[in-house]
Amino acid sequence: MSVKASISLTESQDAYARKLVAQGHYASLSAVLQHGLELMREQSQNTDALRELLDQRRNGTFTTLEEGKERTKDMIARKRAARGL
Repeated sequence: MSVKASISLTESQDAYARKLVAQGHYASLSAVLQHGLELMREQSQNTDALRELLDQRRNGTFTTLEEGKERTKDMIARKRAARGL
């Protein structure tokens, strides 16, 4: 469903949007703005997801660099042993 809305653009924004339509990138000014809003929605969702991930990591447990190296060595040794290497 489409909703009609009145918006204001700067002269440079209007010129750019009209240029995109004239070049055939979009069918109309509405299509330009709709695409721009969808990009903003995606960016916002990605930012929210990243924030949530960072919060989870901040609240989680961390290993030291040395612990990480030791765990990696142990894992490699187990994989080699399981393959008879």
